[in-house]
Amino acid sequence: MNAQRFIKKILRFTCIFVPLHSMKRILFVCHGNICRSPMAEYVMKDLVAKKGLTDRFHIESAATSREELGNGVYPPARRKLSEHGISCKGKTARQMCRNDYDSFDLLVGMDEWNIRNMLRICGGDPEGKIVMLMDYTERPGDVADPWYTGNFEATWQDVLLGCTRLLENLTD
Repeated sequence: MNAQRFIKKILRFTCIFVPLHSMKRILFVCHGNICRSPMAEYVMKDLVAKKGLTDRFHIESAATSREELGNGVYPPARRKLSEHGISCKGKTARQMCRNDYDSFDLLVGMDEWNIRNMLRICGGDPEGKIVMLMDYTERPGDVADPWYTGNFEATWQDVLLGCTRLLENLTD
């Protein structure tokens, strides 16, 4: 009888604390999944690893369009990550799908256009999961788009700040 009581207490304890340590699933999204969203994916993975929290996060990225499906990370974006010791080897673009809404806790867009397309793909946002990365910072708005500007340093700074603040928000 004591053994059964002990097991019940352990199970009750486990049920209380497991959700506190459950994995947070994050999907970063941009137009083509070759610049901003993969940068955010790998920066966030790096930040999470440096804090020893890898087992608490599942992080991916995707596109709202089909334009770059199967393509690797755009070389200047890959070089910018590499400058900071971050590898994105093997990453290829994939398109976001409606099922991603149920599979992820947070879907993080890089700009307003991404958000509109994400809402269209998901059929809305009834659970409030779709957010903009820079909304976690002191400077809400769009992540700089290097596809048009060629300024990958500005994108790096936005992504690093956004991911840092997002991680702080999720771990506080």
